Amino acid sequence: MRSTEFKVSPQSDYYVYTPSALARKLYLYPLLTGYFIYEPGYFIERNHFDNFLIMYISKGTCTVSAGSQSYTASAGQFVLLDCYHPHSYGSEDSWEAVWLHFDGPLARAYHDEILSECGPVIAPAHPEVPGGLLSRIYEIFCTSSPLEEHALSDYITRILNSLLFSGQSKKRSALRTSSITDTITYINEHFHESLTLTTLAKQANVSPYHFTRIFAKETGMTPHHYLIATRISAAKFLLKSSGTSIKEIAFRTGFQSETSFCNTFKKWEGCTPSQYRSSGTLSPSAF
Repeated sequence: MRSTEFKVSPQSDYYVYTPSALARKLYLYPLLTGYFIYEPGYFIERNHFDNFLIMYISKGTCTVSAGSQSYTASAGQFVLLDCYHPHSYGSEDSWEAVWLHFDGPLARAYHDEILSECGPVIAPAHPEVPGGLLSRIYEIFCTSSPLEEHALSDYITRILNSLLFSGQSKKRSALRTSSITDTITYINEHFHESLTLTTLAKQANVSPYHFTRIFAKETGMTPHHYLIATRISAAKFLLKSSGTSIKEIAFRTGFQSETSFCNTFKKWEGCTPSQYRSSGTLSPSAF
């Protein structure tokens, strides 16, 4: 559909989509998409427009306002806006953008995470990746291609992931991206052993204090908390899928005694290992 919006070139077009009930329940879904050539002086201000907006600036520069803050977005950059709240964008000069209004069960969580990492204007190192995906969504509508909602959701998810991890990669040091990941792998493989903070920090080649701070930043848990969570998860699997004694499970999952295991398990799960085991039915082949 050709645009008749004020100060938008008539060469611009957009497409409207109504998602199915299933898409609204499960997917990220498009609502409107288009490619606009904005003429000098274009400006739009809305109190709310119930969805989220991604714009990829292909030419020129625009000013974006979200809340009380203003930002500048230039060619090669993305804009992500929560249109449920007051927002505006425009420029005194001409500019162009491919854009997508979208929503879905995970839309707000994605928006909030990207906003915390990058702000509403994102400058990926390789904008052609999310830009190509956004253009692909527009082209599907522009060429009247078959609309497969799961595929559209996949495109939107990949765009958002690309923006999210682009922002994270700029904020994270080599330690965050490699050493912490390596340490998590090490814990998953050695949780049954006696692991100390000093041991784990040595694996990451940093001081225990620095390691604890960055590990908590990356995972939301202290190293000790993560280790106990891993041991409890392994214990729950053994309790539900084998006839191994509780004492043996305690030692196989890294606890120093059966008493320590039972006390920790009850603190985490609200029941004893025996109660957890008896709450479900074991397959006879497990004994």
